[in-house]
Amino acid sequence: MTWTAPPPPPFGGSLVAGERELLEGFLDWQRAVLAGKCTGLTGAELAQAAVPPSTMSLLGLVRHLTDVELEWFHGRFHGREVQFHYKRPGAKDAAFDEIDPEQAERDYQRLLDQWASSRAAVAGNALDDAFEDELRGPMSLRAVYLHLIQEYARHNGHADLLRQRIDGETG
Repeated sequence: MTWTAPPPPPFGGSLVAGERELLEGFLDWQRAVLAGKCTGLTGAELAQAAVPPSTMSLLGLVRHLTDVELEWFHGRFHGREVQFHYKRPGAKDAAFDEIDPEQAERDYQRLLDQWASSRAAVAGNALDDAFEDELRGPMSLRAVYLHLIQEYARHNGHADLLRQRIDGETG
């Protein structure tokens, strides 16, 4: 049986909640949008690249955002040494360039697992907790949430176009 991406995990929350719940909810919403763009597609469909010379694909976005979550919530915010799944020196676009449709289910599950890991990593931290980012200077957890929301939103625009190219699905 051929694997197809499942429906997105449930998300939700109050739109009149406190700041933390709103930030977490909006990030979960953006995460679910990406998963929704993948729903029902096979590994081969997820791996279809946009338009040459671009190697961007839905599967590439899944892989890229897995490493982005790992980098920001574990590596940057907590200052932990992280082992990326796809990113490595000398291959900045490996998440896009080195996809294997046969590994789509594994890659998709890694993203879902990373979401849970990211949530757990910062569960005990306050939004004002900060770290020193080597490019941006001091950054709070609040800024990390906003950055990730922006990162997903930007890539979800790409995902809209990729999905439409694959099967005409929009929305």
